[in-house]
Amino acid sequence: METKKDILWRSYLIYILMLMLGVCIFAKAFYIQNAEGAYWRSLSDSLHLEYREMDAERGTIYSEDGRMLSSSVPLFDIYLDFGADGIQEKNGERLKQQIDSIAYNLALIIGEKSTLDYKRELMDVFNRQDRYHLLTRNIDFNQYQLLRGIAFIKKNKNKNGFIFIEKEKRMTPFGLLANRTIGLSREYKDSTGMIVTKNVGLEKTYDSLLKGVTGKRLVRRIAGGAFVPVEGSEIEPDNGKDVITTLDINIQDIAEQALLKVMTENECTNGTCIVMEVKTGKIKAIANLGRQSDGSYAEDLNYAITRSEPGSTFKLITMLSALNDQYISLSNHVNIEGGKWEYAGRTVWDSERHHHTDVTYQQAFELSSNVGMAKLAVNYYGRNPSKFISHLEKLQLNKPTGIDLIGESQPSIPRPGSKYWSNVSLPWMGFGYSIAISPLQTLMIYNAVANKGKMMKPYLVNAIMKDGLTIKEFNPVVMNDSICSQKTLDQLKVCLEGVVLSGTAKSLFDPNFPIAGKTGTAQVANGNKGYTEHIYQSSFAGYFPLDEPKYSCIVVIKNKPFTAKYYGAQIAGPVFRTIANKLYTIDRDLYKYYKHPALVDTNQRSTKGKLSDHRLIAQQLNVKSNDPSLEYLSNNISTGIMPDLKGYGLKDALEILENQSVQVIAYGKGKVNGQSIPAGTSLQKGQTVYLNLGPKTENP
Repeated sequence: METKKDILWRSYLIYILMLMLGVCIFAKAFYIQNAEGAYWRSLSDSLHLEYREMDAERGTIYSEDGRMLSSSVPLFDIYLDFGADGIQEKNGERLKQQIDSIAYNLALIIGEKSTLDYKRELMDVFNRQDRYHLLTRNIDFNQYQLLRGIAFIKKNKNKNGFIFIEKEKRMTPFGLLANRTIGLSREYKDSTGMIVTKNVGLEKTYDSLLKGVTGKRLVRRIAGGAFVPVEGSEIEPDNGKDVITTLDINIQDIAEQALLKVMTENECTNGTCIVMEVKTGKIKAIANLGRQSDGSYAEDLNYAITRSEPGSTFKLITMLSALNDQYISLSNHVNIEGGKWEYAGRTVWDSERHHHTDVTYQQAFELSSNVGMAKLAVNYYGRNPSKFISHLEKLQLNKPTGIDLIGESQPSIPRPGSKYWSNVSLPWMGFGYSIAISPLQTLMIYNAVANKGKMMKPYLVNAIMKDGLTIKEFNPVVMNDSICSQKTLDQLKVCLEGVVLSGTAKSLFDPNFPIAGKTGTAQVANGNKGYTEHIYQSSFAGYFPLDEPKYSCIVVIKNKPFTAKYYGAQIAGPVFRTIANKLYTIDRDLYKYYKHPALVDTNQRSTKGKLSDHRLIAQQLNVKSNDPSLEYLSNNISTGIMPDLKGYGLKDALEILENQSVQVIAYGKGKVNGQSIPAGTSLQKGQTVYLNLGPKTENP
């Protein structure tokens, strides 16, 4: 009996304790739900909701005339949230009613799958109640607009289950044109998997302005660790500002094509070409080409702002120093010893062998004599090399130009007493060795000579704009009002003109459109191999037109080892000449300086054509039509036989050949001076005949 009571007592105690525990749990739950509910619900939301950054729309980079050089194009990724209540309610009745139409439009607009495949995919996502299914990536804005216009998506704005994630892709409408200068703005994953943005060029320099201010978007964590945007929670980003450059896309194209042509023909390693506006310092074109492993060329590095030994283009600065210090005049003589001079145990060689000895300093410059410039430096600055260095500092060659491009090289100029100075440093500097400056720095000096001695800071950006309004403008900056005396300046111009007229660049002389400049040929080392591979850097720096310079230009090209052609006039000079010739045809300011050849009296030329046409023209002009110098076309043209059309105008040639039932393709301007099918050859109906038009060619 006692045992039974003991068991019952223990059972009742356990029951009471369990009951009390249940009451406590219930009370605690009630308390948490009502008293602390708001706190715990907010904590739950904080674990499932978070803000993600929204990139602002990156600003656009424009050329000076308003053409887009680099711009952002919106792209969209599409996700499906078919597990949402708005889609699942009434067992997906709204979706199922429209699914055929939706699938048809997806196939029509996106086009990656058939209508049936899209329908199956949509139903599969619905049945699985997938909350974040990727439908497609990278559709463009037009496709996005069309998809948003689908009836089901448009009518059910917040309950259609379609999520559009916007992103952007950086595009360069002109392809590789000035690609390195404009720069890149591309994302890639580093070794840790983090997304990194890589910028160079203007994209990097003005990145803080171009990228704008990021916004925020609230996202919700769902199953599988994915995040879904919460509609209406966006904090809109502030879009980036636009950059208006000084670049002229037409000049850029001319410069790049001229550089590419010469480099391709000679299999050159790399090269750069810069065109600057003389009076302002604006960079109108800057081309950088490097040879790739497959033999093609691309804008891989900015060689324009990378230092190297300038070679003979530096001789202008040596002459400037001595002339301005009044140590020499152009008529003073120097013995260049046939192009070989022994000094301090080393030999100075002229790049081109010759037999000249006693010449003037002007002639030494025009011949690009290394011996002449080395002797000039030693004779007048040997006792005080620092005075020569002071000229380089006055010309600001001891520091970068400060152009608005990140990555400009620091120049290297040895100074007396430093570990880089030796007994031969001064004479070697006289002809452009033992120092390293960028092509842009060299051009800056030539531009100053063209600009009446005023040195301008090179720059690439005209203005920063936002929503069509200018918020910051960049104006020309004068770095030095006068780099030398007027007398020195006049003498330098005579030297530069003489190089083209009768010196190393006489092959570039054109009496109709004269230029001024200096050739350069420098042997460069190839790492541990030194100078054994005979690699040369060809250059040409100058300005045009000669009488009133508007543009200065420098071309620097590194040649392949053991190349047959490497002199500045052979490699860099033709690029400069091509640019100058093409610019005068598109620039009205230059065209007036073109010295047109004397007009030829057309009455002294033989003219072919129809007698009836000549008589009609003579009647209209009230002149005699029986000029014996005119050769009238006979109407006796044999059918099916190719006539001799040389000397005829295109109108007459077309009429003759069309009557023969053949196709005609003509090239050039002027009169016919060549034909693809020889005269007297049988013609077939529908055959194609090619005509070359141009100046009349005389028989030998």
